[in-house]
Amino acid sequence: MDNTRGGIALVGFDADDTLWRSQDYFDQAQAEFERIVGAYVDLADAGERLYAVEKRNLALFGYGVKGMVLSMVEAAVEITDARISAADVHRIVELGKGLLRHPVELLPGVREAVQSIAAEWPVVLITKGDLFHQEAKVRDSGLSDLFRRIEIVSEKDAHTYARLFAEFGVAAAQFAMVGNSLRSDIAPVLELGGWGVHVPYHTTWAHETDAQLRHGGERMRSIAAIGQLPSAMQELSALARS
Repeated sequence: MDNTRGGIALVGFDADDTLWRSQDYFDQAQAEFERIVGAYVDLADAGERLYAVEKRNLALFGYGVKGMVLSMVEAAVEITDARISAADVHRIVELGKGLLRHPVELLPGVREAVQSIAAEWPVVLITKGDLFHQEAKVRDSGLSDLFRRIEIVSEKDAHTYARLFAEFGVAAAQFAMVGNSLRSDIAPVLELGGWGVHVPYHTTWAHETDAQLRHGGERMRSIAAIGQLPSAMQELSALARS
């Protein structure tokens, strides 16, 4: 890739809740989990206790459905003092299977927006989570042919992005990331000197809301819908060339 010209040379896209729906399904599964354990205890903070288990398990299980389900089972045993029945544990496992089977539903305007950006810049997809599940979603999205590369990573932090920039052959200042998560998609890229377009989604996992922009806020734009992406990218591109 030619990285000698000024300005933005490569645009990255997040996948879940940027290109297609995802967190809605996780929210539904969590609500059903809370109903299951609610049959055993009168507990108002089941969601918070589940997140505490998920958070401590991230280093072992990583992100994605399978890690969530294992954490659900562990949390259910803890919350009910091991009184949960085998039948209800099976119901929790079935919640996970349902998450893995849900169809890929592109968000409105996504295809047109990605095609518009791909006509101006090379584009890559950078997503995290379970490899098998993410590969299936990318395949079923019908968008894979638009991306020069598809990267499924275990974490999206500054270290990971720096490694990817080296592999892509671009400097951080030549890269722009588009995504719904400030923590995973925007903050690490800005920290390294890149650019970002934040596209908030109406629901976000608690882990992704824990983010502060310490660097580069002037290199980020927030848009209300993906259809506004082309104009936001043109604005950032002009700034990057100045």
